[in-house]
Amino acid sequence: MQTQIEINTEYITLGQFVKLTNILESGGMVKAYLQDVGAVVNGELEHRRGRKLYPNDVVEIEGAGSFIVVKKD
Repeated sequence: MQTQIEINTEYITLGQFVKLTNILESGGMVKAYLQDVGAVVNGELEHRRGRKLYPNDVVEIEGAGSFIVVKKD
């Protein structure tokens, strides 16, 4: 099951997205996590914090689960 994360902009960066999930406490932890472990975005391993995520993109974070980007109306 995927957890929905709502955004109210056209896109969100991967770093901002990971912070929204409340998995890691700070931006520094997010930066280090993405550099070391990364996240799977739409089936591809991604280490860039600035990767743009759009509605319906699926992000898998090891040990935390699967998330989907949803546009808030």
